Amino acid sequence: MQYTSSASSWRTVLRRARRGLLPRPSERRTGWSLGVPLIALAAGLLFTTTATTAGGTSLRDDRRPQLAQLIEERRKQVASEDAQAAALRQRVEAATNAIAGSDRPIAEQRARSDRERTAAGFSALHGPGLTVQLNDAPQRADGSKPAGATNDDLVVHEADVRAVVNALWAGGAEAMSIMGVRVINTSAVRCVGNTLLLHGRVYSPPFVITAIGDAGRMRQALNAAENVQWFREAARDYGLGYTEKVETDVTVPAYQDSGTLRYAEVVR
Repeated sequence: MQYTSSASSWRTVLRRARRGLLPRPSERRTGWSLGVPLIALAAGLLFTTTATTAGGTSLRDDRRPQLAQLIEERRKQVASEDAQAAALRQRVEAATNAIAGSDRPIAEQRARSDRERTAAGFSALHGPGLTVQLNDAPQRADGSKPAGATNDDLVVHEADVRAVVNALWAGGAEAMSIMGVRVINTSAVRCVGNTLLLHGRVYSPPFVITAIGDAGRMRQALNAAENVQWFREAARDYGLGYTEKVETDVTVPAYQDSGTLRYAEVVR
């Protein structure tokens, strides 16, 4: 028996493989005889790439715990930065008040801005109004769903929240808050899964919307809004939560985030 070096052995293997792929003059090669070695080579490359990428771990590990931890860390970071921003705003407010006491032009501009703060949402308001609450359908003990319902039918969507908000504005709401956060003209309602994203913060249902104004007019606007009617029907059929409460005196807090407008477009 004759032994060869490792390099010469590989050269022998590759030479034989090449001869196996090339047709001999005396025989006719079929598509299968050419395709099988190529498929085997591609499969080997795929398995090698997968093993290298996995690095000894499962590629299908459930990453939800890591994602939940990341979301919680970001939530704490946002809360910390909000507290710092609030402290800085208080310092600016105190400095402005001190200067306004001895500088007449600044005092005049301060009085002018104070008159406009209410309309812009930067002052808290209280008065009679209406509170609307939207909630997901409760899970049944046996895990079943109402007849004809899908998972999407059993949760509150951003379109449902927007429908209520738009109806309340149409009904003459003077000020509004969602989950205790003031809503202004640049506020945007977004949903991530079954949670609500508002001003960079995430809220879970039930979603509470409070508006100051004539409760009778706002309820009429809710009754006239087609999308609100659809949600009420879903609440009746699938067990979603929908309630309206007339408030004799409710407070809507001031807007606390930055009012800087980063982008705007003229409507033609």
